[in-house]
Amino acid sequence: MKNENIVLSNNSINDDDGKIYRTVDYSKTEQTHLLMSRHMNGAGRLFGGQLIAWIDEVAGIVAKRHSGQNIITACIDNLEFKNGCYLNDLVVLIGYVTHVGRSSMEVRIDTYQEKPDGSRHPINRAFFVMVALDEFDKPVEVPRLKVQTIEQQAKWDGAVKRAELRIQRKLEGY
Repeated sequence: MKNENIVLSNNSINDDDGKIYRTVDYSKTEQTHLLMSRHMNGAGRLFGGQLIAWIDEVAGIVAKRHSGQNIITACIDNLEFKNGCYLNDLVVLIGYVTHVGRSSMEVRIDTYQEKPDGSRHPINRAFFVMVALDEFDKPVEVPRLKVQTIEQQAKWDGAVKRAELRIQRKLEGY
């Protein structure tokens, strides 16, 4: 008779294989910022470097929640600016794990401009690769990702393709 999964806490699962699995929702993170003058560039738009810092912070929080370990940013795989944001806009960042390797996690971060009516309009999408470290700053195994929906599976499959492309770029010297 097959053992049943044991739910540990808040979407964390101990499966029959003895490994810890975590759901996407376990580490999903949302962060909101009000744009002030200190966040603006010379053209009066959100400074891209500020947005990158916020994205990196969200990616780190997501990866730390998923792994329970210290985290480093290993790779910014993709960062696509779609629209600008301006003074007094609300900026919402949503990050979640799309794929895990042995010690690495791909984190997708979607960034939105939130309008006064509550509607959200995309301004950026990024994929960061984060690596979990032990107390000696060595890569350490992370919990597996429990893919639960067709959408999550599609995101996992996309992450596998991006990982293959990263390996190919590395072999080509990029």
